[in-house]
Amino acid sequence: MNYTLDPELVPLLAGRTDQGADAPARKRGDWKTIREAGNLGQAAMAALVPPVSGITTATYFATAPDGARIELRWYTTGQSTAPGPAVLYAHGGGMILGDLNAYDTLLSWYVAHSRVPFLSVGYRLAPEVNGTMLAEDVFAGLTWLIDHARDLAVDTGRIAVMGDSGGGAPAAATAILARDRHIPLSRQILVYPMLDDRNQTPDPARQPFLTWTYDDNYTAWNAVLGDTLGTAAVSPIAAPARLTDYAGLAPAYIDTGDLDIFRDEDIAYAARLAAAGVPVELHVHPGVPHGWDRLAPQSGAAQRAFTDRIRTLAAL
Repeated sequence: MNYTLDPELVPLLAGRTDQGADAPARKRGDWKTIREAGNLGQAAMAALVPPVSGITTATYFATAPDGARIELRWYTTGQSTAPGPAVLYAHGGGMILGDLNAYDTLLSWYVAHSRVPFLSVGYRLAPEVNGTMLAEDVFAGLTWLIDHARDLAVDTGRIAVMGDSGGGAPAAATAILARDRHIPLSRQILVYPMLDDRNQTPDPARQPFLTWTYDDNYTAWNAVLGDTLGTAAVSPIAAPARLTDYAGLAPAYIDTGDLDIFRDEDIAYAARLAAAGVPVELHVHPGVPHGWDRLAPQSGAAQRAFTDRIRTLAAL
């Protein structure tokens, strides 16, 4: 199989290779080095998002099941007092890196263009916490949002959960928990989500285009799951692709790149949702790797993805 990189992204990936020549190697299993490099990368990507104005932010805290305080950041245009939709967001970073600050500009942009407020959840990262606790942190943000819906002018029947990359796992797992705990969600919006710990067999044809590698994937999932990685003991609340019953989950929007190692697991997840009668909108963008929209936000492929996401958000 021969893959071709979107021509708009060719100079970008070449530049990444040149810039990374002197960087320390990201060794398999070394989550600390990946976290350090990834945090720098997220800060650089945040600077590529066009600045927006008119967004108000506020900080709150939810309580996790083990008593930990989970920081929440609320983004709104502040223009409506009538109850309306809201989005609960889980940031990317392979579940081992990233924070609320790195997503300030992106979430502000989403809010400005969709007119839908966002609540970003500062869930704890692996390996400091592991297993299902990451999803429980995000779910704590959901219950906090519901409990404070009246004060925030949120219609509890119009709440969506959204996550990108590593945040896709706790976001999708929150949708599972919401179903199992009888809390309605209007939609789950999963942007190139990381869903399956069993995705550990490299595809040589895509290897030259990867921005998140199979070694990175092993390192991240190993930090989340430890010795249970790849075994039957893994819960779908940690790795949502382990789910066997998809019936009754919130309608899904999923997008991914054709050169992303998550492509196949994302397509499979969408297919299992559809087979269970869950409405699904799936986009597979040709010629682009993981995170292409953040790396090249002005590219045609990124603009098409952002247009679809904004349309989905505005329809909540």
